[in-house]
Amino acid sequence: MHMLLVVVGGVVLLGVFLLFGKLWGGDISGMAAGAKLFVPAWLAVALVNMWVGVTRAGYTVAQELPILFVVFAVPAALAALVAWQLARG
Repeated sequence: MHMLLVVVGGVVLLGVFLLFGKLWGGDISGMAAGAKLFVPAWLAVALVNMWVGVTRAGYTVAQELPILFVVFAVPAALAALVAWQLARG
């Protein structure tokens, strides 16, 4: 359940980045830039989530790596898809 909440939080954060990209960039290219900037920010959040799982929850790094992959990959893939679609249109 926690993993699903983190992934949903990532999608919501992507929406915030897209909104700020639209507000600051003023057009579709600003939204694409927001989606591209989201990826490293989300990687940092996913790594912190892994660190908390290892240090506080008592999981091993080997147990947390697959979770890190899913938590990072789903919103990052969505961001890449959005940036690609915005670049096309």
